[in-house]
Amino acid sequence: MTAPDASARLDAIFAALSDPTRRAILSMLLEDDMAVTDVAAPFGISLAAISRHLATLAAAGLIVQDRRGRITWCKLDPDGMRDASVWMRGFGQFDPLDLDDFERFLAAELAGDAQPGETDGQR
Repeated sequence: MTAPDASARLDAIFAALSDPTRRAILSMLLEDDMAVTDVAAPFGISLAAISRHLATLAAAGLIVQDRRGRITWCKLDPDGMRDASVWMRGFGQFDPLDLDDFERFLAAELAGDAQPGETDGQR
């Protein structure tokens, strides 16, 4: 995949994930494949709106839709989030900041600045 293709794919994935309804749909599909009407059932929006959400997820490569007779089934694409996962893992190469150590350092520095005879409330 070329860099522009990778960038466009990441944009599509993160745009699809930016909507809470689409994230809820993905969570539902973690359990099992579902018919479009079953996906729509828990939401208080039209079937057309659910279809648009599903189209966005499919365009991003996060789900696959399969027509079986008169029913359209939706399932997660197992490789759908691979590009985003690889991209995010790149940020894990850095050591996490230990805020407890930083707080102790600041406390020690501030305590070292105190003048003899001063207490915390007397500065």
